[in-house]
Amino acid sequence: AQIRYSIPEELTRGAFVGNIAKDLGTDVAKLAAANLQVLSDSDSQYFSVNVHTGIIMVSERIDREQLCGQNPRCFLHLKLAIENPVEFYRIEVEILDINDNPPEFPSDEISLRIYELASLGARFPIQPAQDPDVGTNTLQTYHLSANENFNLNVKARTDGGKFPELVLEKALDRELRAFHYLVLTAEDGGSPPKSSKIRITIQVLDANDNHPVFDRPSYGARLVENSPPGTLVVRLNATDVDEGPNGDIRYSLSSHNSAALRQIFVIDERTGEIRVQGNLDFEEATVYEIEVEAKDMGLPTMEEHCSVVVEITDVNDNAPEVILTSFSSSLSEDAPPGTVVAVIHVRDRDSGDQGKVQCHVSPDLPFRLRKDYEHQYSLLTSTRLDRERVAYYNVTVSASDLGSPPLSRHTVLPIALADVNDNPPQFEQESYEVLVAENNPAGSVLVTVSATDPDSEQNSRLSYSILQAGGTDPGLDPTRYLSIHPTSGQVSAKLPFDYEQTTYLQFHVEVSDGGSPVLRNRTLVHVFVVDQNDNAPRVHFPRAGEDSATQLRISPSISPLALVTKVVAIDADSGRNAWLSYHLAEATDPGLFSVALRSGEIRITRALQETDASAHELLVVVRDAGDPPLSTAITLIVLVEEKGPEALQGSEAQGTDGGGLPTITLYLIVSLVVLSSVSLVVLAVLGVRCL
Repeated sequence: AQIRYSIPEELTRGAFVGNIAKDLGTDVAKLAAANLQVLSDSDSQYFSVNVHTGIIMVSERIDREQLCGQNPRCFLHLKLAIENPVEFYRIEVEILDINDNPPEFPSDEISLRIYELASLGARFPIQPAQDPDVGTNTLQTYHLSANENFNLNVKARTDGGKFPELVLEKALDRELRAFHYLVLTAEDGGSPPKSSKIRITIQVLDANDNHPVFDRPSYGARLVENSPPGTLVVRLNATDVDEGPNGDIRYSLSSHNSAALRQIFVIDERTGEIRVQGNLDFEEATVYEIEVEAKDMGLPTMEEHCSVVVEITDVNDNAPEVILTSFSSSLSEDAPPGTVVAVIHVRDRDSGDQGKVQCHVSPDLPFRLRKDYEHQYSLLTSTRLDRERVAYYNVTVSASDLGSPPLSRHTVLPIALADVNDNPPQFEQESYEVLVAENNPAGSVLVTVSATDPDSEQNSRLSYSILQAGGTDPGLDPTRYLSIHPTSGQVSAKLPFDYEQTTYLQFHVEVSDGGSPVLRNRTLVHVFVVDQNDNAPRVHFPRAGEDSATQLRISPSISPLALVTKVVAIDADSGRNAWLSYHLAEATDPGLFSVALRSGEIRITRALQETDASAHELLVVVRDAGDPPLSTAITLIVLVEEKGPEALQGSEAQGTDGGGLPTITLYLIVSLVVLSSVSLVVLAVLGVRCL
């Protein structure tokens, strides 16, 4: 709350100002109990409060002229603080001026020297009196004591100042009266009025009896601001009909002009040309009133005064100013269109159209300006933002006035977009195909899957995991064989692969970012196990015990090229690793028997002779086509005997076995063709995918 009181200055201590208890509508006892305190905004404590009565009193002398100078209104501000609860009340005390200061002249006496032939109407300025009071209490008028020769003229200036001048009304005659004694009284408008006096002694001089005369009582000029030094303002013209030194005129700026004005203008004492020597700024002053005096060189000198009014024309010399009232340098990329980024205040110190400002930003940016009201704009987003496309903007706000030529100012607003998790990770490939040789070492890296996320920081931190692919054997858990590094994406084998057990494995790798909510993506990985030559051929026929030989019986009359037996072997590998060849490594008689390279058939090459041994030992080696090749050996003992019961059994066994050989051979050939075809198809598919 705020309470206002008005009191005159110079009240005595203890003078009544107001009853705060009454004006606040509260009980005096409550104020005393609430620990009432008076706080002043000034260094001196001019007032005090009686907490028992609630009356505000004057505690120190108050001099309005000392506090506020020539300001028309003068205020002192107090704050009353009470406790339980804490409340503040603002009190404004207006100090009213009283007529406590008389007008005062700079001195008690002045002297003037006037030629006896001074022309009627000549003016002689007197230093004015000063009154620190304001309003009607300040200086109002002057009075001149009665005399025959002089009259008083009070000149009022545009700033309210009053300057007395003596005007010669009747010609002087030194021979009749050499000195005149006048009294000038300055009086204010107080009640009662106050005044002061100054004695004027006028000495009437002989000789130079004509004073300079301006061709005009006042001059006017118009200049544009920022006119360069040396610019001519006006050329004054004063004449003096006297001859010689009495008619030689010198021009000067009157002592009535302020020091600041003397810094701006200078006058040539001989030509009367007033020129610019300082800075003319329309924003500081629009009109200058220059007091000029012209003096002749006579003894005593005679002078004349005139005024020059200089009007300043505004030019567009001030660029607009851009002031950020509110600004956020960081903006979330998901901010909707129309989000306020900055509030901008613009101003231009020029006037008219030159002070009107328009603002704009580049249409190529996703921002626009909205004019809220005169001199204020808001910077808004105009479209959706995408940090992954543009992460940082330098928005240039251009402010231009309507002057000719227009002036402008550019302010750059740096705006960084804050990331949101709006992009899922993306794998570099839709799927991966891996060829891994069986019997690979545990821990070996099979493939590295890689994904990228255009988001930043936590939103782009990726982690990888293995999932079972749909359509695969549920019993074939990929995590049993494989592991993946959660950050690098390296897929490693936990166990060696066995082509004879697993030829193909597929699984999904899922990548997740660290944003909230979490975004995911998947890729499919195909693992093809490549066969290695890790299985030696196994002989299925004829069967032999471990570390023992197989015995066969043939008739001595067997015909040449007759089939003795057929060695049948199978290799668990595939492709070339399962292509078998048969070789006769050792024989009792190397030239008597031969082994077919591919079929394993053992035949006798010639007819038996009596000189041939009755028992022949053959060592047959079965070798695959792997790199390096693996082999198996079987020892056969061929007995040459006449047909008898044992020989017959051998012959029957031989016949029976011989009958089964074509079926086994056909099975092996079909199996080999199927496996080779499957291998070729798989290799062709892999080649196409790689291409």
